[in-house]
Amino acid sequence: MLVEPRSGLLAAWGNALLAGLVSPDDAVVAILGEDAVHRVEGVPGEAGPVGLTLALGRLRALGATGFRVALPVPGHPLGLSGPPDFNARALEAEEAVVAYGVPYGLVPEVSEAGPEGDLHVEVVWRVLPVREAPPADVPSLSEAERELAEALRDATALLSRLDVAGSGPVAEAAVDAYRARAEGGRGREVLAPGYPPRAVRVLELAQRVGLLVSVAYENGHGGAVSASEMAARGAALRPVERVARRAVVAAYNAYVEGGEVRR
Repeated sequence: MLVEPRSGLLAAWGNALLAGLVSPDDAVVAILGEDAVHRVEGVPGEAGPVGLTLALGRLRALGATGFRVALPVPGHPLGLSGPPDFNARALEAEEAVVAYGVPYGLVPEVSEAGPEGDLHVEVVWRVLPVREAPPADVPSLSEAERELAEALRDATALLSRLDVAGSGPVAEAAVDAYRARAEGGRGREVLAPGYPPRAVRVLELAQRVGLLVSVAYENGHGGAVSASEMAARGAALRPVERVARRAVVAAYNAYVEGGEVRR
């Protein structure tokens, strides 16, 4: 979870752009990340796909004042508000962006192109109608921070009790390796200009909790050799993972929390 989801990048830098804190060029570069190209289809008033700059400008002209993130998974429609078609597409992608102020959302479709050994990632964002209603199960920043503190405190104890390879020094070393690989030796700005410090703090802590969960999943079964022990490990990890995802959404959505974009 150290690498920010595409929906998070689009929402965060889109918010900074709407607030006048970054230029369109800087926002687009940040949203692209390591992807080759992003196009947006279904922009109102446009017959075909357009670039990010035009799409964000058009949404602003239509009345968008901010962007929220949704990170749904089966059984947990986190950040969604309908209708069913949008929810289904967002669930398939496991992420989406919902505009604030206009009834539209964006869902990414990610593909790879190019010859073997030289593949590049292309993203098409589909603009779809959304229901203007409170997003599902998104906590406030204060709630998210409290839940994360409890999750971080409990995660190591839970994994140790289950004898899972995801606690103690092994986990710390793996987290450091994940961080170095994700950052790629480059400087990294958490969130975008204008976000409150608490949102940055919550996102960083959520990423750390998410990484611990990833380490536990990816480092074998430890001592959990029976089906019942493996099920117990999964049951322990799922609530922690859920807390981390809720906190990530709360951090990105802090920009429009309370109905106003912070400037």
